[in-house]
Amino acid sequence: LLPQGTTIFLSLSSVLHDSKEFPNPNEFNPGHFLNENGTFRKSEFFVPFSAGKRICPGEGLARMEIFLLIAIILQNFTLKSVIDTQELNIAPALSGIGNVPPVYQLCAIPR
Repeated sequence: LLPQGTTIFLSLSSVLHDSKEFPNPNEFNPGHFLNENGTFRKSEFFVPFSAGKRICPGEGLARMEIFLLIAIILQNFTLKSVIDTQELNIAPALSGIGNVPPVYQLCAIPR
C-alpha cells in the first residue's frame, strides 16, 4: 500500500505504446484506429488529453480548432510533398515526454 499523501505520476506513453492494443506502437500507422471495415474505431487506450478528473479542459476546443484549421487548408489548397513520398521519413526527430516530428517541406497550391 502507498502511504497517504503519496504523489503518483502516470505516464500516458505506457498506455499509448501498449503493443496489445497498438501493434508496432513505435511506428506511425493510422490503421491502429480503424476496424476491419476500414472505419474509425474508438479506443479507450487512446487518451492524448488524459482522463478522469484531470482531463484537459480545452480538449473540445483543441479538437474543434484543429478540425477547422485543417478543413480550411484542404478547402483552399492542394498539398503536395516537395520530395517523393516514398522517401519521407516519419520517425520523430526527437522523442522524450512527447514526440517532435521532423521538419517537412510542403507545397500548397491554391485551388
